[in-house]
Formats: sequence, C-alpha cells, structure tokens
Amino acid sequence: MGRLIVVSNRVNPPGDAAVGTVGGLAMAISAALREYSGIWFGWSGRTRETFTGQLSIQHADGVTVALVDLEEQDRLEYYNGYANRTLWPLFHYRTDLVAYESSFSEGYARVNSRFAQTLTPLIQDDDFIWVQDYHLLPLAHELREKGVANRIGFFLHIPWPARRLITTLPRHAQLVEALFDYDLIGFQTQDSRDAFADYVVQAAGGAVNEDGVVTAFGKTTRIGAFPIGIDAKEFVAASHSEAAEVAFSRTRASLLGRKMILGVDRLDYSKGLEERFLAYEQFLTDHPEQQEKVFFLQVATPSRDEVEAYQDIRSRLEAVSGRINGAFADVDWVPIRYVNRAYRRDVLAGIYRAAHIGLVTPLRDGMNLVAKEYVAAQDPEDPGVLVLSELAGAAEQMREALIVNPFSREEVAAAIERGLSMPLEERRARWTSLNDGVTHDDVTAWRDSFVEALQR
Repeated sequence: MGRLIVVSNRVNPPGDAAVGTVGGLAMAISAALREYSGIWFGWSGRTRETFTGQLSIQHADGVTVALVDLEEQDRLEYYNGYANRTLWPLFHYRTDLVAYESSFSEGYARVNSRFAQTLTPLIQDDDFIWVQDYHLLPLAHELREKGVANRIGFFLHIPWPARRLITTLPRHAQLVEALFDYDLIGFQTQDSRDAFADYVVQAAGGAVNEDGVVTAFGKTTRIGAFPIGIDAKEFVAASHSEAAEVAFSRTRASLLGRKMILGVDRLDYSKGLEERFLAYEQFLTDHPEQQEKVFFLQVATPSRDEVEAYQDIRSRLEAVSGRINGAFADVDWVPIRYVNRAYRRDVLAGIYRAAHIGLVTPLRDGMNLVAKEYVAAQDPEDPGVLVLSELAGAAEQMREALIVNPFSREEVAAAIERGLSMPLEERRARWTSLNDGVTHDDVTAWRDSFVEALQR
C-alpha cells in the first residue's frame, strides 16, 4: 500500500494547540497522513514576484507538509477571482453574484497547472492522491497530462449545482470533462451526486449505472456520496475543557435568566444571515410575550474581505441588526448580540452548550458542521434544540432537528418558538438520535470510507 498525498488549496496541519485552533477536518486528514506515511501539499498562502515552483517542506505533528508560493496575480485571479467570485457563488445558487472574466478562468487554469507541475516530482508509483474541493477541479487532468497514472480521488466540500445552473458557466463542459480524469468523485450528499449524474446524462450525453460508474467524454469514473462528519469524541472532550467551561460559565452568567438562540457562521452570503435576522425579528413580532425573555447571539467570523460581495453582506447585517435592536431593545435588554470575530473551537464548544437553540439556516450548504458541533456539545441531561435548514447537506442525516425552509421567516420563527417551548423529554429524545448519528458518522468514518473506495 502506497502513501496518501492530500492536495488542498491551503494546508492547515495540527500543532501543539490542535484542539483550539485547527478544525476537525485538518485533524482527520493529518491522522490519515500519519497512517499512510503521506504528504499534505498546497499553497502556502504567501505570494512572491515570480513563481519558482520551489517547495517548502515542513514536518508538523508527524505530518509532512509541502508548501508552494504563488504570484500575487495568481491570488487575485485564481483565488479571489475564479474560485471565490465565479465558482463559489454559482455552486451556492447565487447567479446574481457570479463574475465571469476571462482573466479569472486563465488564472484558475494556470494555478492548477502550477500545482501539478510542482506536485508531480513528489509522486511515487504506488501513491494515491486525494484532492480537496472546488479550487482544484481540473488538477487530475493536469496531472494526467504530465504522465501521472496513480489513483486520484476528488472530494467536493460544497454543493454541486443543478444542471440549469452549471450550464450557465462558460466552458462548463471543459470543466466537467476534466473531472473524469479522477478515479473517484465524492460529494457530500445524494442530492449533489444526483445533480452531477443529471448533468452527465442530460448535458454530456453520458451514462450512469447503479454502482455509480459514469461514462462521458470517452472516459469513465465513479461517483458517490460521502457525507463528512466531525471528530465527535474530540469535540465532546473539548466541550469539557477548561477553556470551554470558562466560556460556558461566562455565557450562562450573561443570560440573566433569559434563553439564548445561537448562530455560528463564517461571514458569507450563503449562510442566510440576513434572512435569519429577519426571521428572528418575525419571532419577536409574533410573540411579544417572549421579548426580554430571550436573545439571539450571532457569531460571524469575517472572511474574504477583499471580495465586494462580502463587504456588502457585512454592511447589510450591521444595518439590519442595528435596526432590530433599535426597534425592540430596552435599557436592560438587547435582542441581538452580533459579534464579528473568530473563537477557538474549545471556546465555541462551551458557547454551544450554553445555547437553548442552535440556529443553523444556510441558504445552501454542502454539509454544515456547525450543526453537528452544536449537537456534540450539548448536555445530555438538558440538551438544546437544533433548528436546521433543509438546504444544508446535514439535513439529509439530521432529520430529528427542526427542519425549516430558510427563506420563510414565518417557518423559522415558528421553529424558534417550538424549540423554546419543547418539553425536556422530547428534547432528550431528539438529541439522543441526533447524537448517535453524529458519533457514528464521524470524520474518521468519512475519511476511511473515501480512502477505501479510492483504493478499490
């Protein structure tokens, strides 16, 4: 059995403070790399005047990391451009925000070629390669062009869009054809897998059999759904750490007898934050008796500040939260606490446990691990209630949550009220079933199922 080579846009290996600073995905990938004596390859995050392809090799917590610098033009066209202004909004059904510029697609192709150029000398004959996410859709094609014959798998962490959307992308057939140079293509959900299969049949004139073997463009690959999970055991342990206990105690002390509704998201238009704020406003309007008995804490971590759409959503959220607070607040009560900062995962675990409602209502999401983290952090004796968007990939697995249409203010508001008034026995029953799923279908199960399928 050869080494595992993981390729991603950015590399985030665990260090000494892994529980607090590194996500469960990075930890699971690192564990796989240790098991298979592998390499994690990706962009360093740094830019230089001229691309040299020179690698920086590091060793962190038993994992070998290979990093390459890009040019500033690469960052602007490949990362800020095609990845985050073309593919990201398109794959999240925001065609109104998609930017189609030839320089973006050229930069995207150029960086994928540079990744392949730099990675190829590291590959040994019996290695198998696992490529992560939408930044690197054509990487297998570039590697095949350089003579790499190894098994190569791809996993898409975001949704695959419906055929009518993907066909609005210039040269969409060329992009999809490049995916057929992978041996295995993994999606988060059956819905995304089926959307890809529909494209293969209806747009590419290909075929899909019951085993997930797909044929088009004169090539054959295999597709499957591999829903990602969290490191549940580690997250439960983190929720009982000293940092988590402090965060829990501080948060509970701030409640002053009130109940807390919690949202935790990266600041992104796909997360439905504005719609969530308006649904909470609807709840306060529909249930005036709940005013001053509840508040909503939204943690929104800033991201991609250079992209105009992200600047816009931040401004809109500040305006909406300010308006709602102005309309409903009293001298000793603010209905929305809106926080723009990042927290350590162990601190978040304590905040999750203090919340009576976990409000996870993205407008479109590949999976959404916040929903699973919220469940894992709960007190089994007195668990909170998860309100979950039907458009999050997690909804396929987490049916015992209160499933809502995130575009319906009334539906989300009604779910908040139901969650706040839910009897303890029902909360425990729903949480037990949800937690069983989170524990069983964890990140290790996801990793192992994909790697084993790729090896087969």
